[in-house]
Amino acid sequence: MDENTELADRIRDALAPHASVREVKMFGGLSFMANEKMVVSVMRDGALLVRADPERAPELLTLEGAEPAEMGAGRPMKNGWIAVSPEAIAAEQEFDFWLGVALEFNEKDARAKDSRKRTTR
Repeated sequence: MDENTELADRIRDALAPHASVREVKMFGGLSFMANEKMVVSVMRDGALLVRADPERAPELLTLEGAEPAEMGAGRPMKNGWIAVSPEAIAAEQEFDFWLGVALEFNEKDARAKDSRKRTTR
C-alpha cells in the first residue's frame, strides 16, 4: 500500500462518523468533501491539502510542515489553503489536529452558507 492510499484510508476512517462525506478527484489528488465543500485532499506527493479558516492561516502557517498551498509552481492558492507535509501528519495527534482544523472551518462555512440562504428568502 502506498503512502497516499494509507493517508486516504486514515481520512476515510476519521470522517466515517460524519454525514454526507464523499470523495472527488481534484487538485491533482483525492479530495474529501462534506457539506458540499472540500475538507482535505491527499496530494500526489503525500502532503495533505487542508482548507482552513483564512483568519487562522497566519497562526497555522507557523506550525512545522505547514506552508501556503500552490496550484503549481509559483501559483499560490487563496489564503486558508494549507499544504501539510507527510512528516507533519505522520503521528496520529498531528493528523487529528489538521483534520480538526479542516472540519472546524467546514462546519463554520456550512453554517454561514445556511445563514445566507435564510436571509435571501
